[in-house]
Amino acid sequence: MEFEKIIELIQAVSDSNLTQFQIQDGDWKISMKTDKETKQTTVAVPVDMALPASASIGKVSMGEEENGRLQGNVVKSPLVGTYYQASSPDNDPFIQVGDVVKKGQVLGIVEAMKLMNEIESEFDGTVKEILVENEQMVEYGQPMFVIE
Repeated sequence: MEFEKIIELIQAVSDSNLTQFQIQDGDWKISMKTDKETKQTTVAVPVDMALPASASIGKVSMGEEENGRLQGNVVKSPLVGTYYQASSPDNDPFIQVGDVVKKGQVLGIVEAMKLMNEIESEFDGTVKEILVENEQMVEYGQPMFVIE
């Protein structure tokens, strides 16, 4: 293998999420491993509990007190994954606190197993709180947004 091709291969592996790479050709061998930190969350969800995104949204009574409870309509994560506030790093966030949203409007994206799942609002109202940070891992049923 040519030296330039080896350098190109090393760069490709460095840019990837691989944690180990190994190649052997004749009497030479290249073995690589990256020690990137990986966060992994495991949640057991029975098949009969798997709900569509619209079914994962709950309503909290407006009369509840602020002592640890959320007031307003709470949008919860329909699945385990990584939350993204925009469709790409160069784009503006879908929503910000204070924005007026309509039912069906995209609030964010949750990536699960390389699939991008749009989280849509089931409520008309104003975004009171965004409870998750960009690129944060979210759990099934975790509150993500509060809409009044």
